[in-house]
Amino acid sequence: MLMRTDPFREIDRLTQQVFGNGSRPAGMQMDAYRTGNDVIVHFDLPGIDPETVELDIERNVLSVRVERRSPAPEDAEILAAERPTGTFTRQLFLGDTLDTERIDASYDSGVLTLRIPVAEQAKPRRIEISGGPRKQLDS
Repeated sequence: MLMRTDPFREIDRLTQQVFGNGSRPAGMQMDAYRTGNDVIVHFDLPGIDPETVELDIERNVLSVRVERRSPAPEDAEILAAERPTGTFTRQLFLGDTLDTERIDASYDSGVLTLRIPVAEQAKPRRIEISGGPRKQLDS
């Protein structure tokens, strides 16, 4: 049988809820990196129904909203409830160098992956120097 309450764990859980757990949000952890001409963002969303995931972008701000519901029926006696439930949101501020019109999103095995291409105008390019006959200075 599972223990109903552990007072020290409950204090730790409440402290994390009130003061946060440091540098990472409890509900939606992420990794982001650039590879080639794409920025890749992974959100860990275990137990999230993909139908509850909402992605919106407005003025280069990408908002991710998800909902995690308790799997227990309403009339169940809860013995332990350590996984956070509810609605979680996270915003990413995207630079002008990213092509927000071509964001690709996929969800697999509890991980939401966003692929954001680097905008064409932000990609490094070589500038050709036009050459012509050199003018000679009259002395």
